[in-house]
Amino acid sequence: MKILDNLETAKAALTRSTSTLGDSHQEAVVRDIIDQVQSRGDKAIRTLTRKIDAIDLESLEVERSEIDTAYGEVNDELVNALNVAAEQIRSFHQLQLLHSFKEFMEAGIGQLIRPIERVGVYVPGGTARYPSTALMTAIPARIAGVEETVMTTPPGDGGKVPAITLVAADIAGVDRIFRIGGAQAIAALCYGTETVPKVDKICGPGNVFV
Repeated sequence: MKILDNLETAKAALTRSTSTLGDSHQEAVVRDIIDQVQSRGDKAIRTLTRKIDAIDLESLEVERSEIDTAYGEVNDELVNALNVAAEQIRSFHQLQLLHSFKEFMEAGIGQLIRPIERVGVYVPGGTARYPSTALMTAIPARIAGVEETVMTTPPGDGGKVPAITLVAADIAGVDRIFRIGGAQAIAALCYGTETVPKVDKICGPGNVFV
């Protein structure tokens, strides 16, 4: 019997509870999720999202049209605030890049900056919105020279990603956005699926399962 077939465990995962599960149970749930995503790819993600988030996903990836629509759903002042924050984050990391320690002449000590190809960004969702996470993870990746940034975030009602999260991701220069949350999102980024590309590094906060 699969771990998530146990009703009590599945309900604990649904509420993202950390108090009703011991460490061994948390690890068992996550290991099962990883195994399912690694072996069954997109199909596992859809099944897990249905069980854990009670959402049937029609599509895993957010289309450009959804992002464009999101701008009309967010207050102009908030969009402006996100742009100001993004510019400040860019300025900071551009300075950081310029002033990194790169001297190799003395004792062969120094620092090489070599951008990786693809970074995964996890933006939490659920009861709260975290547009700042998109800005503070995707923008530094861009400044460092990362070629592609992929974001995953839990879907809301009807599988829709909050408009503010989509706007922030667009401002941050995220290339692709997937409506996937929890450990299954991390597993998808780690191993890749038919739809979600495998990444070289994953950034962002999350609960104990993430």
